[in-house]
Amino acid sequence: MPIDAIDFRADVLAIAAHRDDVEQTCGGTLLRMAARGLRTAILDLTQGEAGTRGTTQERAREAEEAASILGVGWRQALTLPDGAIENTLENRVAMVRVLRRLRPRVVILPYWQARHPDHAITGTLGYDACFLAGLKKIDTGTEIRGPQEAISASWGGDPHRPFKIVYASLYADVRPSFVVDITPFIEQRHQALMAYRSQYANQSAGSGLFVPEEEIRERTFAEARHYGLLAGVRYGEPFVQKEVGLIDDLTLLPVQSI
Repeated sequence: MPIDAIDFRADVLAIAAHRDDVEQTCGGTLLRMAARGLRTAILDLTQGEAGTRGTTQERAREAEEAASILGVGWRQALTLPDGAIENTLENRVAMVRVLRRLRPRVVILPYWQARHPDHAITGTLGYDACFLAGLKKIDTGTEIRGPQEAISASWGGDPHRPFKIVYASLYADVRPSFVVDITPFIEQRHQALMAYRSQYANQSAGSGLFVPEEEIRERTFAEARHYGLLAGVRYGEPFVQKEVGLIDDLTLLPVQSI
């Protein structure tokens, strides 16, 4: 859908470098939030032009299909350079426009340390954009040219700062702050990931880099099972928060100690 086609507000916005990153790291969580009646959205920062497999057009179609499976109400991709995302003022302002437009309470970012530089930079770039989005005097400019159309500055110029930022840490070697139970949604999560046929169907291109299609289910389910066991559920997705948590009633703390 066009980026400003509807007056949509998000409760939870997941931001990622590439189409299919969200499906891998927090797709089950978005499904769970949508099932609770919350409005969910995804912002991908690149078009995927540097990928070994598939074209940008294929990945756009696949992202739309995956978004439908995940039940998100809004999804778009910016045009930051794939493989060369930088934490620049221009890129922060581009994200500020989205944050002020969607006004999410929660933003999910990639963990700030990662094998792929785009993922790590997106974590810090996203945090900086969330901070700037709340500054009244930050000028978002007259327009930004997206892949489909020009987006005017009036497209969400009022300051807004998300209340909570959490980091999807599935591929980070860190102890999670908390785990979301995605057990009822594990099959839909897998379907959303496999919507990216250009990336995960067996093919000669990148065969030495990509996991064989027949192993994807086993690997992704095993990861979710590992994090689920940490939290006493069957399947889970891990997250890190930088701030200390607050508890009102010790008797309502989840996850059994012994």
